[in-house]
Amino acid sequence: MQGLRTGMIGLALAFALSGFTPQTVSDYRLASADKVRIDVFGEDALGGEFVIEANGRITLPLIGEIPAAGLTVAQLQDAVAHALRQGYLNQPRVTAQVLTYRPIYILGEVNRPGEYPYVPDLTVLNAVATAQGFTYRANTRRIFVRRAGSQTEEPQPLTADTRVSPGDTLRIGERYF
Repeated sequence: MQGLRTGMIGLALAFALSGFTPQTVSDYRLASADKVRIDVFGEDALGGEFVIEANGRITLPLIGEIPAAGLTVAQLQDAVAHALRQGYLNQPRVTAQVLTYRPIYILGEVNRPGEYPYVPDLTVLNAVATAQGFTYRANTRRIFVRRAGSQTEEPQPLTADTRVSPGDTLRIGERYF
């Protein structure tokens, strides 16, 4: 038990020092290119699958456009329910879920650079494997990550625990020797 506690404390400390902050489903913020499914209980015609457009909005039957970018899934549910309460339904019960996250981009010293679909719990090593591995010139100790919405790349150690978020751009640099 003592070993487990020490290991957990060590893991928490390592995450804190690395700047790694895992993103959970509840705090995930929607953005353009995310595909969501919205269901309204008892009103099948009002739900469906919707892609968040470049303007950050989705267009729903009956209520029209509503903002979605920057909201969590729970906030989107509330926004849709609020819009439906404005003269359409008395007590709408709305559920929403993310079907497809925005893609990630892998550049640099990988065998197949390009755009790839994001899946939950994706790590940098999983992403590199999806891009068919490192080239022989790849620096396998460091990666450059540009988070969605950021203008700058941040170098990070390339470890098995380095997480990827939707919309991230990963660049594998070249090693010098």
